[in-house]
Amino acid sequence: MTASFCAPLRLEQISIALAGRELLAVDATISSGEVLTVMGPSGSGKSTLLAYIAGFLDREFTASGGVWLGERDLLSLPAEQRNIGLLFQDPLLFPHLSVGGNLRFGLPRYLKDKRQQVTQALEQVGLAGFESRDPATLSGGQQSRVALMRLLLSKPRAVLLDEPFSKLDTALRQEMRTLVFSQLREAGLPALLVTHDHEDANAAGGPVIELG
Repeated sequence: MTASFCAPLRLEQISIALAGRELLAVDATISSGEVLTVMGPSGSGKSTLLAYIAGFLDREFTASGGVWLGERDLLSLPAEQRNIGLLFQDPLLFPHLSVGGNLRFGLPRYLKDKRQQVTQALEQVGLAGFESRDPATLSGGQQSRVALMRLLLSKPRAVLLDEPFSKLDTALRQEMRTLVFSQLREAGLPALLVTHDHEDANAAGGPVIELG
């Protein structure tokens, strides 16, 4: 992925509450190629913050504050128009599609020569020749690589990471941290990582906000 140096992601005086009790308050700007880590225990509101930014916050929560991607007010847009990429604990690959089909699904419709894009993406993460494979035949690490490349091929303008390394074993976790953060920096994307793991925060190499 070549760097496109996306606009910064601004979180302006965000406050999220549940049943009248404030869960978190965040005010931060995430620059192009930077990863901001928000740390906290379970129940501290980390994933709720991502839901607010991405546009699918549950109605039981109340929230205020601005979310801006450059000059775009993301809160005024439906979730599908926010150009936010999401990476979760589980790869969430489509079981009815091949590896190549999963990657083609992420590509914008206007792109031509999708086969070449998919081939290059797989080569980039050491999965050359895997295009026709069933996702169920891949290891956990291989599935995570495919999920990462599907996200990047979708051309997001910012990325949200919801504890994407927590289900990997120790050795694979370090490998995937290195891969994910290097790809995000190379693509020039502002990213927000939520985690409870200090090693995730150290690997991200950006500013850290601790909740609770």
